[in-house]
Parts: sequence; structure tokens; C-alpha cells
Amino acid sequence: MAQEIPDANRIVLDVSRVNMLFTVSDKKGRFVTNLTKDDLVITESKKEQSIIEFVAESDLPLRLGILVDASNSVRDRFRFQQEAAVEFINQVVRPRQDKATIISYDSAAELVADLTGDTEVLAKAIRGLRPGGGTALFDAMFYACRDKLMQDQPRHKFRRAMIILGDGDDNASRYTRDQALEMAQKADVVVYTISTNNSKLEKEGDKLLKYYAEETGGIPFFPFQVQDLTQSFENISNELRHQYNIIYRPEPLKADGLYHKVDIKVRDRKDLVVRARKGYYAPKG
Repeated sequence: MAQEIPDANRIVLDVSRVNMLFTVSDKKGRFVTNLTKDDLVITESKKEQSIIEFVAESDLPLRLGILVDASNSVRDRFRFQQEAAVEFINQVVRPRQDKATIISYDSAAELVADLTGDTEVLAKAIRGLRPGGGTALFDAMFYACRDKLMQDQPRHKFRRAMIILGDGDDNASRYTRDQALEMAQKADVVVYTISTNNSKLEKEGDKLLKYYAEETGGIPFFPFQVQDLTQSFENISNELRHQYNIIYRPEPLKADGLYHKVDIKVRDRKDLVVRARKGYYAPKG
């Protein structure tokens, strides 16, 4: 039975500090893990910001939302998707530290496993899924971010990530594409996407998956063969273990409810690539 998604949409954010998770890699994609606070420049509205805290976050507790497209469009490769997702959970979730939730989506979002560190419960939930129906991706994202991944506070003490396994289509949601993205940004959720489109032609759904990943500091993956799914999950696993975290107090401080763009760079190192979300929503004062 599908989990009903309530309409309430009130998120309380701390205006005095902004939390930014990010990764740094070289041009060959290798993680750079030896940076210090002085190596980084963070700007908001073209003004350099003072960093309050800076840490290499390889060990923060994870809160993962795994969204599985269970619509008719993915029927032909569904079994392999399930096994790749189970393998990922077994590799990544540390039972006494991390928690994951499994949400499937066809014509509605359905909670199939609540936040838990029990990998057997999570695996059973994934293996029990059956495809069929429409696609309500935006509703599933909105619900996962607001009602599950934001539960544990304070936010900067946890790393929140979402893995979307699907084709990026949506034909059944009440929420819009941008409402789903806004909720992910408000919840500090990094979105990783794994496309199930194996046509080798970029479709509209692929563009949407890429958009969600890039806006939140994640990565989109497009495995053309089902066997490549496992590699995509392994890359996400590596990414989750090589993140930095910056906390800064915005100057000037604005409780205007608007979206504020943020840019992070490594000082005097144009050869390094920083991947982070593009900004944040300030609370409304």
C-alpha cells in the first residue's frame, strides 16, 4: 500500500550557518583528500566568506534515500537493478552508524523500508519490489527529503544522499520538477542518479537526472549495459567516503527565503575540480 504524502511544507532552517558538502578531484577523476581550510575559497554573491568549520568528512553517519523506479518502463532490466542496489547497500551501510530508506515509485511513491541500518531488512524490501504503473518521481523525491532524510538533526552532523535508479520520466506527480529539487536543496541532500535508459540515445529523462545531480553536487551515471550498474554504485560508494564539509556564516546575513548561489574553489589550483551544490535556500525571517 502506497505511503500517503502530506501537503504540509514547512522547513525550519538555521539562517546563521550554511553547510556545504563537496568533493575535490583532479582532471583524471582521482579524489584529492589532503586539502586544508586555507586552500579553499568560498564565495556568495561574489563576496568571499569566512569559513567557521572545515573538516574532511570520511566518517560522518550516512542517511541514504534509495529511490527505485518500479514503473512499467524499467521492467526489462528490473531484476538486475535490484541485485545491484542490494550489493550497494551491503557495501555502504554500516549497521550501527548509517541508515537507509527504500522508496519505490510507480503511479505513487511508496515507502517499502523506513530508515534503518539493518541491511537484511533493506535487501528484502528491494527484492520484494515488482514493476508496474506510472511514474511519480518528483513526489518520491519530495517525500524522501522532507519526511525521511531530514529527521536526524543537527543537519551538519549527518551526510544525506539520495540515489535515484530510474529513467527520469514523470507522469503522475503532484509536485513539480523544481519543487522536488528545492526540497532536496533545503534538506542538504546530494542526489546521485543512475539512468536505466540503455538506448544509447539521450532522452529527456536523462537530462532531468543530470540536472538533479549537478544542482545538488552529485553525479549522474548512464550505464549502457546492465552489468555497468554495479560500477556506478561502486563509484557512488567511493564518493560518499571522500567528502569535505565547510560551514560558514553568510555575510551579509539575509533571511529572505530566496535561493543564494555559492561557489567553492581551490585557491590557485585550476587543475582541480570541485563538485558541490550550487547554492541554498535561506529561511524567511
